Amino acid sequence: MLAGKKVLVVMPAYNAAQTLERTYQDIPFDVVDEVLLVDDASHDETVEVARRLGIRCLLHDRNLGYGANQKTCYTEALKLGADIVVMVHPDYQYSPKIIPALAGLVASGEYEVAIGSRILGGKACHGGMPPYKYLFNRVLTLFQNLLLGAKLSEYHTGFRAFSRKVLETLPLGEDSDDFVFDNQMLAQAIYFGFAIGEVSCPTRYFPEASSINFPRSVKYGLGVLATSVKFFLQKRGLGQYPIFSPQGRRLRTRDHDAEPDSDPDVPVSSPPVAPV
Repeated sequence: MLAGKKVLVVMPAYNAAQTLERTYQDIPFDVVDEVLLVDDASHDETVEVARRLGIRCLLHDRNLGYGANQKTCYTEALKLGADIVVMVHPDYQYSPKIIPALAGLVASGEYEVAIGSRILGGKACHGGMPPYKYLFNRVLTLFQNLLLGAKLSEYHTGFRAFSRKVLETLPLGEDSDDFVFDNQMLAQAIYFGFAIGEVSCPTRYFPEASSINFPRSVKYGLGVLATSVKFFLQKRGLGQYPIFSPQGRRLRTRDHDAEPDSDPDVPVSSPPVAPV
């Protein structure tokens, strides 16, 4: 508990067997009440490692994508009674030791969203961020700040914390199942008026850490541009888009396909995702 609030860490996982244990060991359990891992049909031993560590684990029976994985993470976190949900990538790229700072911003009541920024502190490149990714980050962030009317240091970090209210309010069911989900979610938070705080977060780039390649980065960048333009147009009454609609689909209307991978007597939750 933190300020009387239940803090739950979610890990959207795909082929994270080599880094999961290191990530898990750095989680500060004096603040974190529970950890939930959602495996997106990994081809390695991610689930086996999670079981050995005693992590609560859910399994997609087929690969649904990074965004879809997060939708499952947040849906199940709400069912588990989380007040604050912190997303931690299990690839050990972001430091879980920063979780108390992120969760603390949300628990304070001053912010509903907190992000771990690789840009604050000026050490992104020292951590090994490829130069082209750093350049994309700065250009896209400048563009988004202009169109969204915000002043974030970056929009592209995968280390975030959210209040329960945010996860219940945003129409996340309208978002992409791919990597641009992250960006759409922050744009939605700004659109719906949620305050966003930032903390500096060191990151590590190494062979075992997950990272999208150049073509996927370009696709992500185009998705970011499209999201920003839609935000700008809707704010000015020049367009209507489901991702910014108060009537858009929320998490509880989102279905995922999965099946039990171990005990056939374990009840399957709704959306149909199986505990393992």
